[in-house]
Amino acid sequence: MSSAAEFRRELHRHPELSGSEAETAARICRFFEPLQPDDVIKGLGGHGAAFAFSGAEPGPTVLLRCELDAVPIREMSRVAHCSAVDGRSHACGHDGHMAILASVGESLAAVRPPRGRVVLLFQPAEENGGGARAVIGDVQFSEIQPDFVFALHNLPGFPVGQVVVRSGTMCCASRGMVVSLEGTPAHAAQPETGNSPARAMCRIMKLIDELPTRLSVGDEVAFATIVGARLGADDAFGTAPGEARVLATLRSETDDTLNRMVEHLATSVGRIAAQNGLRHDVAYCEEFSATVNSPKAVAMVRRAAGDASIKVLEGPHRWSEDFGRFTALAEGAVFGIGAGTETPALHNPAYDFPDELIPLGAAVFTGIIRECLGRR
Repeated sequence: MSSAAEFRRELHRHPELSGSEAETAARICRFFEPLQPDDVIKGLGGHGAAFAFSGAEPGPTVLLRCELDAVPIREMSRVAHCSAVDGRSHACGHDGHMAILASVGESLAAVRPPRGRVVLLFQPAEENGGGARAVIGDVQFSEIQPDFVFALHNLPGFPVGQVVVRSGTMCCASRGMVVSLEGTPAHAAQPETGNSPARAMCRIMKLIDELPTRLSVGDEVAFATIVGARLGADDAFGTAPGEARVLATLRSETDDTLNRMVEHLATSVGRIAAQNGLRHDVAYCEEFSATVNSPKAVAMVRRAAGDASIKVLEGPHRWSEDFGRFTALAEGAVFGIGAGTETPALHNPAYDFPDELIPLGAAVFTGIIRECLGRR
């Protein structure tokens, strides 16, 4: 087993959630210490770490990014390196992404790029959408200033090693929305003496369900999913409720459409609450911008893939990826690498990143470095 694969299994056993990746970052730093990178940045955007390998001649800076965090899912695989932390796992394969960049680091330690600089970024808090924003907002990020940015994500459902690309939106924009309604509770025998938010709650849920149709988004991917709802207190059969909450996730192919969805819902919720004499609040969380791949960067990925099978997507992935904050700053792309057609889906409790993807992913990244820095 390669050192990168062994490292991946070590990371897999010790998953940490978004914003709490201190020990994962420490493991990464220990791995890179003998590789002697030219520059090391720690504590980037939280627990992030970046390792730079510089060429002998000046040139562009290429940033390759992976993610540190795991997900709050209890692992149910039977692998020997199963998560040692109950209720947490690398069911999204971020352990594999880290191992791929670790393998790239080993190659760069042996042979520096001919010119320019390669920065390997281990980013915190991708799962909640806050990590990329925190990294870019960190004053230390000014030391990086990339000209090109690239990332990958493993994709169950595609043949092993197949490179999956698309120009334009690769991953949708999304935002969590929490609607809170407050009326006045009353005795269940005299509901007319209070003001229940039940009717308003039902209207808002119907509005969320019909949102894309109401906005006429055409062929663009756009939809809203109700992920939770609560009216009153549990088992309070003697009380007509006075409070309600509705939680929804909004998704769209473009940031503009997502902003339209948010604005329309916020305005409509305010109107419905007023019509029913309710106080209300609208809050947002887990905000992801669309990840938009540049045609030039996608062409680089395709050339870097060499003889690998390539799949060009007709439409974007519905799930979100905070790498869009990087592609908004520099020429770049996120691409997929097939994890197998029979492999459990991402965020499935039985998912375990296939180790055979480590050299395949590292080879594509190495090809991208060559595309960016290997010739003038």
